[in-house]
Amino acid sequence: MAKLAINGGRPVRDRPFRAYNTIGNEEKAAVKEVLDSGVLSQYLATWSSDFFGGPKVQEFEAAVANYFGVRNAVTVNSWTSGLVAAVGAIGIEPGDEVIVTPWTMCATATAILHWNAIPVFADIDPLTYNLNPDSIEAVISPQTKAIMVADIFGLSADMDRISALASKYGLRVVSDSAQAPGAMYKGKYAGTMADVGGFSLNYHKHIHTGEGGILVTNDDTIAERLQLIRNHAEAVVSEKGVSNLSNMIGYNFRLGEIECAIGVEQLYKLKGLIDYRRKIAEFISNRICQIDGLNVPFIPERCVHVYYILPLQIKQNFFAVHRDRICQALQAEGIPVVSSYQNLHLLPLFQEKIAYGKRGFPWAAPFCKRHISYAKGICPVAEVLNDEIYFGINLASYQFGIDDALDIIHAFEKVFGQIQEL
Repeated sequence: MAKLAINGGRPVRDRPFRAYNTIGNEEKAAVKEVLDSGVLSQYLATWSSDFFGGPKVQEFEAAVANYFGVRNAVTVNSWTSGLVAAVGAIGIEPGDEVIVTPWTMCATATAILHWNAIPVFADIDPLTYNLNPDSIEAVISPQTKAIMVADIFGLSADMDRISALASKYGLRVVSDSAQAPGAMYKGKYAGTMADVGGFSLNYHKHIHTGEGGILVTNDDTIAERLQLIRNHAEAVVSEKGVSNLSNMIGYNFRLGEIECAIGVEQLYKLKGLIDYRRKIAEFISNRICQIDGLNVPFIPERCVHVYYILPLQIKQNFFAVHRDRICQALQAEGIPVVSSYQNLHLLPLFQEKIAYGKRGFPWAAPFCKRHISYAKGICPVAEVLNDEIYFGINLASYQFGIDDALDIIHAFEKVFGQIQEL
């Protein structure tokens, strides 16, 4: 077998993979139509027809609601904005606790802090990487008001059990399905089974508008509150006749006409893009699953994974070499693997409990009813995965063909076939 590239041999792949790009002539024509109209945005922060944005905003929202089978869709200028709006819209108060996963992008947790509420981290399932319902229940307290679920890597969380917990304890559920548009859970779309959910439209997601996000909900009251938070609520509530002023501090979270025109065309492509991504991911998985010591994704029954990342695991203590060294060897062969994810509870923000100002707010505020620990050890499964055994193939940034997938497979066979050389 050829010498490993990390030891001076020739790499399996010596040319870059093609960047993921879903923009085509359809999007270009749609943008030109908006530019020719001269209407790049049509929002006003007043109670009028323009409170809801221009024609492309409303067209995109209607198309999303129809596609995902929900009553309401609300566009925002980023998914971070969407998460902030969602937490505010469900009525979270200062000092309330919201349970969240440590395995997600940091905005999932900081959106909770935005409203002076307290993130409480629960551990993840070692097979799906999503919140473990048993771990959720173990950290519920009298201050818990919601669960923030992240459908990580493109796979829905266990929504039956999470919804049952929410019903049992009177909690709201927010689904951060940023990485999982089109993922299915028992015949339903990820993001649509919570009180409010939604998807990122950031440039490296399945479909994108450059930046942006879209919220989905079947609750008309939540939808109204999302729209208010998106567009300067405080300036509108009086004229609109809104009596519940909780969290009615509004923002400019508005997505423009150009982005929404692109979004309409991208939505048409979503199913095809997902089907192709699944084909490539499953082609790779079905070949490398034969490698001893390597675990490929576990897909629960009646779930559809849409593979933002192809998550893999080194079996713990199976090899004499550390996971990081194996990843370095794969990277040397030209393969875009990532050697870990992250554990949000270990970020300086949470370790030091410094968010607003220098005095530990909101944790040190009188409305925070108890001590919350973010010490290493509170999420042991997530920590072991991150530190020792998890790694993934980045499917989000590249447009892989079958030949590219074969290069990935050959690199895995080469590295794991010479593991003793590492």
